[in-house]
Amino acid sequence: MNVETATKIILRPYITEKTYALVENESKICFLVEKEATKPQIAEAVQTLYNEGVLKVDTARTVYGKKAFVKLTSTDKARDLANKIGMM
Repeated sequence: MNVETATKIILRPYITEKTYALVENESKICFLVEKEATKPQIAEAVQTLYNEGVLKVDTARTVYGKKAFVKLTSTDKARDLANKIGMM
């Protein structure tokens, strides 16, 4: 996947107090994603944009749009990525 396609899938990080806790407790980062994106596409987009290994992707549709909860390989990697994208 190229970077242009990945940026169309991953719209922006979703930042709340609850998502801060997910980074620390479950190694998950939450993103708002394109509403037609599939879980494999989201995982590939995160890997393309941030060079991080993705273990699992969970999605939920909300009034804010489609959210993806991306579980990374370790809490340290999740913390580093959260710092890199401006969550923390």
